[in-house]
Amino acid sequence: MTRSPIFIGYYTMVRKDFIRIMRIWSQTLLPPIVTTALYFAIFGTFIGSQVRAVNGLSYISFIVPGIVMMSVITSAYMNTVSTFYFAKWQRTIDEQLVSPMPMWTIIAGFVTGGVMRGLLVGVLVVITSLFFTHLVLFNIAVVISAAVLTTLLFSFAGLVNGIFAKSFDAISIVPTFVLTPLTYLGGVFYSVNQLPPFFRTLSLANPILYMVNAFRYGFLGVTDVSVAVCFAVMGGLTVLFFLLTLFLFIRGAGLKK
Repeated sequence: MTRSPIFIGYYTMVRKDFIRIMRIWSQTLLPPIVTTALYFAIFGTFIGSQVRAVNGLSYISFIVPGIVMMSVITSAYMNTVSTFYFAKWQRTIDEQLVSPMPMWTIIAGFVTGGVMRGLLVGVLVVITSLFFTHLVLFNIAVVISAAVLTTLLFSFAGLVNGIFAKSFDAISIVPTFVLTPLTYLGGVFYSVNQLPPFFRTLSLANPILYMVNAFRYGFLGVTDVSVAVCFAVMGGLTVLFFLLTLFLFIRGAGLKK
């Protein structure tokens, strides 16, 4: 049976990105494992042993889902923004744009690479966490859904960053000055219910809070925010960034270095 040319183009992009991720595993997969192992050792074991239980859970068990989600977000975002910017810099994006592939197929190819890397890193970090604590699984469907939606969202966001990036330095500005603060203030290391009312209300404006809590609910069955609200926020933002990405591609904004 003859495969569709659109499928062949999509498969080629995904296969190329997967091979790249695995070939340079020491840059794409190893750093998150080392970093999170340090988080588990320092915050979970050394400091966590001095911290009282959070929502009836040991501190290290409480922070594991948040740390996993932090790694997933960063990996998905950085994979898409870097691969797209390199495609602009090497002018390979020009070949893709003049090919018969529809715009949505090109977008899907880049985004799938981010999803793959994010999920791979997530699995590896979860495995790493098992060396430090016993991890339960409350609802696997919520875990998978939250992970997939989060990787999709930040893959689209990384693509938007890549579209507007004008230099190699520009692809690290958002992860450094936006993603990192939002992640640390997104309830990874604490429950927002422990905050004063003003700061708890302020925290609700942080979209990463909803991703962390949905993921935490899937593993531990506890959350600071309604799971339905968490998925509504993640789903709405994913659709919004998809439409924004599609609009930018159709307009041709920033598609040349």
